[in-house]
Amino acid sequence: MNFNGKNILVVGGSSGIGLSLVEFLHENNASVYVISRSKPAELPQGITHLQADVTGDLGAVSGFLPDQLHGLVYSVGSINLKPFNRLTPDDFLNDYRLNVLGAAQIIQHAAKPLKNAAGASIVLISSVAANTGLPYHASISAAKGGVQGLAISLAAELAGQKTRVNVVAPSLTDTPMAQNLLSSPEKREASAKRHPLARYGQPEDISKAIAFLLSDDSSWITGQIIGIDGGLGKLKTA
Repeated sequence: MNFNGKNILVVGGSSGIGLSLVEFLHENNASVYVISRSKPAELPQGITHLQADVTGDLGAVSGFLPDQLHGLVYSVGSINLKPFNRLTPDDFLNDYRLNVLGAAQIIQHAAKPLKNAAGASIVLISSVAANTGLPYHASISAAKGGVQGLAISLAAELAGQKTRVNVVAPSLTDTPMAQNLLSSPEKREASAKRHPLARYGQPEDISKAIAFLLSDDSSWITGQIIGIDGGLGKLKTA
């Protein structure tokens, strides 16, 4: 995949899957724009960065973006795992604001440059838990279900301007956000065994799939929710 001449925005591109994607796009000649709460030293040289919190004031986003935006990835999320009877209204609202409202507001700010690109691609990130019943996931599953609903509606609404909208739904991936779930050899082994392919995800497993959906190679794919989950979402092997 070559992204020469393509402007791509990655929201949440400072760590984990987002950072892996930024590095891949940069290596493949994209002009990459990153929005994140902090700017880590790991960002490649030449990346255009805006420090912003997606749950706060996003007024600077419109002026930050180029006139044409060929791709937008909202790689922001949360892992809020609690028994249902311990979840508060704020838990649900905070997960919704971060995952759904943040994505919606970013896309609204980027609407004009996306339209100007005449064939742009938007990729949102859900979770295997939105489509597979997993205990202790009620709040994040509800929020990620909202992400999927947003994406499907936008895919229909933006099809006329040739803007594609798709979703990737990963399972547990070895990122800083998941460090508490993979903090010991025993936890890592148990997490791997839960997946039919006997391993948990790596950031590049997800980021390369996102890159495909951003590329011209996927120009006839829109409105899809693609599980990248080691088989967890669809297969029962034991």
